[in-house]
Amino acid sequence: MKAAEILDLEHLVFLDPSFSSLADDLPLAVPEGITGSRLLVDEREDLLAVAFQLRAEWYATTFLYRRPDPDLLDRCEEVDLEIYQESRKAWAGAVREYYSLALAREVSPALDDLAPDREQKLEALLRSIWGRPAPGECLDCCCGSGVGSAVIRRMGMQPLSYDNDAALLARGLSAGRLLPQESMWIDAARAGEYLDPVPRGIAVMLGEINSFTAGMWEEILGQFLLLAREVIITVGTEGEAQRVGEWVSAGGAEVRIHENDRDPFYDRWVCEVPPHG
Repeated sequence: MKAAEILDLEHLVFLDPSFSSLADDLPLAVPEGITGSRLLVDEREDLLAVAFQLRAEWYATTFLYRRPDPDLLDRCEEVDLEIYQESRKAWAGAVREYYSLALAREVSPALDDLAPDREQKLEALLRSIWGRPAPGECLDCCCGSGVGSAVIRRMGMQPLSYDNDAALLARGLSAGRLLPQESMWIDAARAGEYLDPVPRGIAVMLGEINSFTAGMWEEILGQFLLLAREVIITVGTEGEAQRVGEWVSAGGAEVRIHENDRDPFYDRWVCEVPPHG
């Protein structure tokens, strides 16, 4: 369900310029002249969002990832106020959808250079480790254009996909490998600000890990391991796998490293982290 429909509106504009800005704890300027407002609460009656009417348009902001703004609430309570209720999970999906559709409209997709059998080989790898996993949410960390998300979905799990490359996300959305309600344009090193822990996660064919990028990848994977209890990480070289393994072990988790001979290039080295934390 779209965000506007949840608030019983035909059209809704979010004030925040991007999904990633939703965690920024900054006051929002509310103009004079608002004529109506709507509050959205979750199943525990915690505040999820505020919408207000200015002339013929409705504007909103959400408090999924930050504290409510008291000044904004005070302004909205000065006019006609209605209260709506929706589950936190459904609203989060609607917010992701809103910003993903905006990204798809505004960003030119990257070129699609996936090998034709990429998904099949990745699925064979994941099934060799997880078999037939129970349904549930599964993170796709640094999802790129969504090959991992497509496989996760086919295996019966729900991907929660995130990446900092808008063009790759746009490609995945246009190809249907990424779904708007499941996708986020965020810095993966800040993933914990937008996501709750889930049972499983994948991070497949990460970018090059070297002395210049190691700090960034260590931070990204540190967040990832806090959010997913059982994970599979793939990289291109044995050296990269050993470096990832050192980070995982330093965090107190077990790691199993092995070579994957299904493909001469993609997902060549695998780091399996069994349930931890």
